[in-house]
Amino acid sequence: MPGMLHRRDVVDALLSRRSDDTLVIAGLGQCTYDITAVSPNSRNFGLLGGMGLAVPIGIGLASAQPDKRVIVITGDGEMLMGLGSLATVANLQIRNLAIVILDNERFGETGGQPTPTAGPTDLSAMAAAAGIPVTGMVTEDSQVPAMAASVHEAAGPVFYTVKVLYEALPMGAPELDGVRLKDQFRDAVLGEGA
Repeated sequence: MPGMLHRRDVVDALLSRRSDDTLVIAGLGQCTYDITAVSPNSRNFGLLGGMGLAVPIGIGLASAQPDKRVIVITGDGEMLMGLGSLATVANLQIRNLAIVILDNERFGETGGQPTPTAGPTDLSAMAAAAGIPVTGMVTEDSQVPAMAASVHEAAGPVFYTVKVLYEALPMGAPELDGVRLKDQFRDAVLGEGA
């Protein structure tokens, strides 16, 4: 399908640039599987059942860790559930926060029903209207390197929507024990036993 990219290729391009101080929050389902498949790392925190919470968690983490880059990678359905968080992101103007929406125009976790982004709804335009200063829509592979550079380097907040194919991919096996996942992430961010 023209204008639709391969999701895991986009995630790989994003995370291949990560530094030791980059923290990644992934929305539930495929986004969590993607970060685990391409960049298994104790500085990843994947949501396995908290739909609508990836951006709010990213806001809190970026605020608490201003010297670390925080990248939220989530889907269109998850972002649609938490649209109010865009106003918070814009008002707080957190410079170390970047948000990437992998927009396959589907609710992938509930059967593939079309989301409003399959129609006229444009999440990047909504983010810009909320007051997020750096926004964009990626629909071509040639746009990915500039988007990845912005996600890692631009003074944020940064918000990009990437149009991706609705495709079934092998799952990366994330940690399924929530307490253990939280503890590993906390230790990676704050140091062992903090």
